[in-house]
Amino acid sequence: MEPRYVYTKAAPQPAGHYSQVIIYDGIVYISGQLPIDPRAGKILALDFEGQASQALNNLEAILKAAGSDMSHVLKTTVYIPDVSYWSRANEQYAKSFGKSRPARTIVPTRELHHGALIEIDAIAAIIKPIT
Repeated sequence: MEPRYVYTKAAPQPAGHYSQVIIYDGIVYISGQLPIDPRAGKILALDFEGQASQALNNLEAILKAAGSDMSHVLKTTVYIPDVSYWSRANEQYAKSFGKSRPARTIVPTRELHHGALIEIDAIAAIIKPIT
């Protein structure tokens, strides 16, 4: 089985040698999503909640383009620049995922690219084939 590469303009375009998403054997692998507004091409929100919302919106747009959705996410990794953001990340995450509770790791790190306050990657199941 060959991997499929999917791109959507509803999320930021890759800025390096990687893909937004790869689908392989019914599984969707999404690269880390920063809180970059896809229309502006940069981070617009200054507060954590705004950035978390944008990163999760980017994730949701890519899932949709790949034939999946938030309820089919199996695992995420959430990167934050300081553990003090943990509860705020959890709150925004819960708003976006609702009743769905994918496996998750939150990794406090020193800093993120472009001074972002959050980055999220995900693995999901495909729910419908894309054409």
